[in-house]
Amino acid sequence: MFAKPMIYKFFPAYSATVLMCFAGFAGFGGLASAAGDPAARSGADAFAQLDYLLATPTDTRLATGAPGPGYWQQRADYRIEVTLDDKAQRIEGRETITYHNESPHDLPYLWLQLDQNRFRRGSDDMLTRTAPDFSQLSYGALASLLERRRFEGGVSIEAVTGADGDPLPYTVNRTMMRIDLAEPLAAGDSLSFSVAWSHNIIDATVVSARGGYEYFPEDGNYLYEIAQWFPRMAAYTDYAGWQHKQFLGRGEFTLELGDYDVAITVPADHVVAATGELQNAEAVLTEEQLARFRKARTSDELIFVVTPEEAAANAREADSGTRTWRFRAENVRDFAFASSRKFIWDARRARAGERDVLAMSFYPNEAEPLWSQYSTAAIAHTIDVYSRYTFEYPYPVAISVNGPVGGMEYPMISFNKPRPYKDRTYWDVAQKAGDKTWERSKYGLISVIIHEVGHNYFPMVVNSDERQWTWMDEGLNTFLQFLTEQAWEEGYPSRRGEPAKMTEYMASAQQVPIMTNSESIHQFGNNAYGKPATALNILRESIMGRELFDHAFRQYAERWKFRRPTPADFFRTMEDASATDLDWFWRGWFYGTGHVDVALSQVELFRVDSLNPEREKAWEASREAAEEPSLSEQRNVTLERLLGEEPGLRDFYNESDEYRVTPWDYAQYEKALDRLTERERALLDTAEHFYVVTFDNLGGLVTPLPLRVSYADGTVEELTVPAEVWRRNADRARKLFITDREITGIEFDPYRSTADTQPANNAWPRKVVPSRFRLFKESEEPNPMRRDDEETWSQPIR
Repeated sequence: MFAKPMIYKFFPAYSATVLMCFAGFAGFGGLASAAGDPAARSGADAFAQLDYLLATPTDTRLATGAPGPGYWQQRADYRIEVTLDDKAQRIEGRETITYHNESPHDLPYLWLQLDQNRFRRGSDDMLTRTAPDFSQLSYGALASLLERRRFEGGVSIEAVTGADGDPLPYTVNRTMMRIDLAEPLAAGDSLSFSVAWSHNIIDATVVSARGGYEYFPEDGNYLYEIAQWFPRMAAYTDYAGWQHKQFLGRGEFTLELGDYDVAITVPADHVVAATGELQNAEAVLTEEQLARFRKARTSDELIFVVTPEEAAANAREADSGTRTWRFRAENVRDFAFASSRKFIWDARRARAGERDVLAMSFYPNEAEPLWSQYSTAAIAHTIDVYSRYTFEYPYPVAISVNGPVGGMEYPMISFNKPRPYKDRTYWDVAQKAGDKTWERSKYGLISVIIHEVGHNYFPMVVNSDERQWTWMDEGLNTFLQFLTEQAWEEGYPSRRGEPAKMTEYMASAQQVPIMTNSESIHQFGNNAYGKPATALNILRESIMGRELFDHAFRQYAERWKFRRPTPADFFRTMEDASATDLDWFWRGWFYGTGHVDVALSQVELFRVDSLNPEREKAWEASREAAEEPSLSEQRNVTLERLLGEEPGLRDFYNESDEYRVTPWDYAQYEKALDRLTERERALLDTAEHFYVVTFDNLGGLVTPLPLRVSYADGTVEELTVPAEVWRRNADRARKLFITDREITGIEFDPYRSTADTQPANNAWPRKVVPSRFRLFKESEEPNPMRRDDEETWSQPIR
């Protein structure tokens, strides 16, 4: 409700010329305070410090959020030889791992990840999948169900041997393998051992996977994107010991950094893209291709290393021999590769601050004309923008590969799916079908490349634990993706980042906090990608400001480059580098499931009672005159009244004007003035308007109050009230505005910067919210396509 202007005996001790706001208004000069309501939720809960939720700072991880002098992390170096069987869609390999125990602990055994065991028929991933909705089962979903049942998945461990060649005992527990050591690996020591293994490659066009193959029936060729393919050392950390949570398909991984020396044997006419730098280009490229490859390193123009014509010839004329491509990568946490005789290969130089990076794309002819125009350009743009907000890209190459995997990232290489239609056409903008948006457009391609290449920063360099906290890589990366998309062109159609695009999720049911283990998240894309990205955008634009935020965010990235941060390290660094207490923000956005819904529920106007009877009675008379007569008063106009028939009943009071100033009124006024000091008398002439605006927190999430105030003289003023206005009462805040002008309108969140879910209650006076409704013929039904936020039978596109 909105109260009519009213008068109150109010003697302020403050004055203002234009507009003055108090940090919190919880009762002033006799006004009632919502904070006094015993049913009100205490703001102390919302603003309580996070200390008890965060790990106690140590010499390893400091209270500032920085790694301390005692910080340590393990290291694992790999030498791998792998052969790709293009006939059986299978790989066989042997690796030697040198594990460096940099921890202060002796380790009696080692744990390795066997992620391919996720595809075993009796795996936890398979057994814990819930049933699909058979009333709306797609062709693709049925094909995936049947392929999973048919596929012979899982890793075959052929041998595990020590440096002396003797067998080492090992135990496989689903997606993890433990190697038992004869003697504990002492702190500071290293150990080398070897593993021989093999596994089948899954059809990634049927089963949504992070790696696999695509078959092209038109020319009988395959395209392989190989990831999470070899036994990899699990992380051993100071905060959790071994990170050996089972892989169920969603919570990805955290790994140890190290150097890789990898030899990949493929059909002789295949072109290979991989993590790291190609070591034997002279042996695998023609002289012409080698010259183009070398030229691309310093070229700002796109150069084809393998031309479309050469790729077409490879696809037509299969070679029966083999060729080995050798790659070396330093200080990376994983290794992936792609191989096909269909690959076109283009390249150009990208800039990361003062460093040159070779940006490259690999794709079949089916990806044209989109890929040669946009893929490598998107890589270079990503490296440029991310390097400005974090640190210079530290690796020599960055690669985007087109294939069956929707979007997946590994050090220096990413797999990205979007292609044009078979007729080479594509949509310039997103198309809607029912309640879903299908982004088979150039923007879909650009965005997924920005996102996946951006993952080189988070988590490939800032090496966070994805198995535990998905948001630390996906959320931070989606936030930077938004900044990078907006730097591509004006009006770029970003899916995530703007607060208004997250309101539907924020107000929805079946939520869990962002600080939830990856495998237990509901509405995965919204929770791990969209909500944290939105939170960071709000933090940057509406709370900290760009300068403070960018400095603190860059500090976090630099502190934890090539190290493994936890959420506490991020939270503490952002506060430490900005002198901003953000515990209330982390608590609400990351540990809670509330949403922003602030209702501007009441506006009251107060003016100082001057005590002057002439002035005050005139004001009361004008107020009564402005009031509409009641319905009864209107109908009683023709009523026959007793005093009209018996005038003798009339007396002095019937003729008197109740608003006439009497000598008694003057006498009372003089008495009141005599009791006041000169300063107090001056306050009676205060002309300012005192507006008390009541804000109700209906969504539960405390937020700053960005406001736009309109005045009768046509001027408009904007200001932001900090979130601490809720610190005494998290349910209601009464804000005082002192102005010498009449306020005609107040609007909360005019620029949609807080993710407020109900804009209809944000303004005084209320605004009409326009909308549309759609008509259907009686014989038609609306498209019943439902949202499948749980993505029960498929992985989210990353």
